[in-house]
Amino acid sequence: MKLFTTIFYLIIFLSSLLSYYLFKKEKKRHKQTSKLPPGSMGWPCIGETLQMYSQDPNIFFASKQKRYGDIFKTRILGYPCVMLASPEAARYVLVTQPHLFKPTYPKSKENLIGPSALFFHQGNYHARMRKLVQTSFSPEASRRLITDIEKIAVSRLESWSNGQVINTFVEMKKFAFEVGILSIFGQLENKYTEELKENYCVLEKGYNCFPTKLPGTAYHKALMARRRLNRILAEIIQERKEKKLLESNLLGQLLKFKDEKGNMLSEEQIADNIIGVLFAAQDTTASVLTWILKYLNDDPKLLDLVKAEQKAICESENGEKSGLTWSKTRQMRLTHRIILETLRKASIISFTFREATVDVEYEGYLIPKGWKVMPLFRNIHHNPEFFNEPGNFDPFRFENPPKPNTYMPFGNGIHACPGNELAKLEMLVLLHHMLTKYRWEVVGSANLVQYSPFPIPEHGLRARFKKEI
Repeated sequence: MKLFTTIFYLIIFLSSLLSYYLFKKEKKRHKQTSKLPPGSMGWPCIGETLQMYSQDPNIFFASKQKRYGDIFKTRILGYPCVMLASPEAARYVLVTQPHLFKPTYPKSKENLIGPSALFFHQGNYHARMRKLVQTSFSPEASRRLITDIEKIAVSRLESWSNGQVINTFVEMKKFAFEVGILSIFGQLENKYTEELKENYCVLEKGYNCFPTKLPGTAYHKALMARRRLNRILAEIIQERKEKKLLESNLLGQLLKFKDEKGNMLSEEQIADNIIGVLFAAQDTTASVLTWILKYLNDDPKLLDLVKAEQKAICESENGEKSGLTWSKTRQMRLTHRIILETLRKASIISFTFREATVDVEYEGYLIPKGWKVMPLFRNIHHNPEFFNEPGNFDPFRFENPPKPNTYMPFGNGIHACPGNELAKLEMLVLLHHMLTKYRWEVVGSANLVQYSPFPIPEHGLRARFKKEI
């Protein structure tokens, strides 16, 4: 009996030793296969924020990629981050496994846009809001706006042609804002348009400022403007409800929406999504149009070619007398490729922020829960493996489609920009009238880039417009 007991305890002891050994081996293997990506975290707390902002951020990211590869770590604005510079990694985060990475924005920015804006969310609410926006900005809906967009474009161009030097970016923002108002509300009374514009400008000025709520600061003024915007939008919503003007524009779609339980959106949810769409639509479109003018100004031969394309459209099908139509915009092949190449070369949205919701293992590296994850669109767009001589502006490269997942100017996956087709349409309309009726000259240097926060030519590309006789 003693011998049996001794053997029994010996077996338990040996089994425990074996289990411990196997556990340690598995833990060691997991540790080896789940190491953090290479890279420097910089100084405590601030990380490498100063290095990034003391130079062109794109140079900062490119130098990191060259040193560490397509996956590397750093610390920006106090947050540990993993940067991803390959198409496969960007697709993994944005398309194939988006549930592992949630959209993330500073709380101060959520307060200004509104916490119910669709791009702060995931899941059912995000899917419903995205579907409403996509329906409102679909090609079918957008083509109904061409005549009105054309009127806005003609009016804005006319205001630039008095011989004065303009800040192109600022003026393009005014154009994009008016088109945004049109696509959201349809026809809107001038008093509401002016009130929205005035308060939105205040909000925008505080968006990238230090988020202190002390009275008199830009951020505090922005918060006050956001409250006024809520009141203005509530008035508009009340009027539309009373008059039963539930049109097919975005506001109409938001007002008509009911979920499977019959619940409608609150006024706060509607207001947040309207402000979110205005925010997403204005600066990016204005930046692209500003860069197009610079690139065309730098290449007179290309400018002549695209002018010829637009003038040929004027001369066909009764041309200018009948106005632009959807079919005519589909004939603007070179102009469309110029937009695509501008989106690639300028890469207005250089990267996007996500946050790991769990520990994620990717390509042998650990992305810890809570770390920020940043797919670097610009690095992918400027990789010579995917785009030959990426530093050159060459719209003809888009005669053939780019390799899958290498071209993401509007993001990718469920959070890709739902209004990208409308944005391209308004660009085509403005460029048509600008190229056929006006000429411009750039005033001063435009070789440097400034960030506001999107990249634009320095001083917003100062230019003088003249109407062609």
